[in-house]
Amino acid sequence: MPHLHAQPYDISATGFFFETIEDYRAKASALRNAHGDPVEEFEIQFIDGAEYDCALAAAIGLNQANLARYLECCERWEDWEKLLVIIAVGECGYDVDPNASPEQYEIDIYHVESMRALAEQFVEDGLIGDIPENLLIYFDYDALARELSVDYSEFEIGGERLIYCAS
Repeated sequence: MPHLHAQPYDISATGFFFETIEDYRAKASALRNAHGDPVEEFEIQFIDGAEYDCALAAAIGLNQANLARYLECCERWEDWEKLLVIIAVGECGYDVDPNASPEQYEIDIYHVESMRALAEQFVEDGLIGDIPENLLIYFDYDALARELSVDYSEFEIGGERLIYCAS
């Protein structure tokens, strides 16, 4: 569960930490500024938590309007689902659809270290065609990697490098 902070835009009020939407709502409704008026607007800040939760918050532009959905997604989604949304929204420019499944984004993700490694995997899997074993030593994997970089991009999260392609 991510640890978040609600920082009021009203400089005479003091922010608060929270982890659940219920905790946020209770503390936000009780908060008053120096004049006794209710505080209504907050900047939501990600303080601590899992790397995927942090990247998801950044990708969707975590704010008051999407806070409840964000917390629900952090709790319900697996890391691979979060990764799809992080790449689709944060890297590919898709709009966030709060009611959609992460699988709606047609993104192919490969857990390889480099474009060359992806090229080698494609050749090994036969995606380039049937290349006779005795000719593989002459195959230019670097040239294929350069070609792949036109449609595929690199991404790093949690110390792991990934290659992805938005279909």
